[in-house]
Amino acid sequence: MGTLRPAHAVAVLALFIAACAPQIRETAPAPEPVVRQTPENFPLSDYAQAAARGKPVYRIDPARSLVSITVRRGGSLARLGHDHVVASHEAQGYIAPEEGRADLYIPLAELSVDEPALRAKAGLDTQPSESDIAGTRANMLAKVLETQQFPFALIHASGIERMPMGVLLAVAITLHGVTRTFEVPAQVKTGRGEMSVTGLIEFNQSDFGIVPFSILAGAIQVQDRVSLRFRIHARQGIGQSDQSSPLTR
Repeated sequence: MGTLRPAHAVAVLALFIAACAPQIRETAPAPEPVVRQTPENFPLSDYAQAAARGKPVYRIDPARSLVSITVRRGGSLARLGHDHVVASHEAQGYIAPEEGRADLYIPLAELSVDEPALRAKAGLDTQPSESDIAGTRANMLAKVLETQQFPFALIHASGIERMPMGVLLAVAITLHGVTRTFEVPAQVKTGRGEMSVTGLIEFNQSDFGIVPFSILAGAIQVQDRVSLRFRIHARQGIGQSDQSSPLTR
């Protein structure tokens, strides 16, 4: 067998990486469905009590809300990977504007990866295969977010400060068992018993003790910095099922 020339060796290595990288992502099995539907100690009773005092309380409408995170590829061989959009259509929670607070939670096991419309909106210039997407999602849930141990992302907003172009929110995010606080510019619209809040926040995954995916000594990796966009829509009122929940007793 002849000796590979340097140029040939580089080409073989690139082909090997392109063939194997998706398979590496697919090694992690998808986590089992999370049984608990509401985070422990979620402060639903605070909102039920505020409503009982006649304060306006808005309930998040998941069908009209969206939280999406754009994750970029990095490393010297980044061209062999893909950028991704991770999204949640399952945000739950409440806003009490006169109390100056909001509490939301996102069930992480329900996260989607690379919905075509969201990829197009984010302007991503590659198209991963179905197996790439399935492997990325499985690895994200099991190995990166560890959703069996940390099934929810929690968001608590307070300290609303008015600004010329909107509001500035003090937002505490709990993810992967770690809580970090950010100042987040946002736009708030209200009317006819409804409310919408939109904004953008950027942060590092490592801020939450998360190690971004990486192979080949970092030649192919996920960038630490991510961008999170949110559009939260809420309707005024707490349903009867909320008020009768054991959490409010």
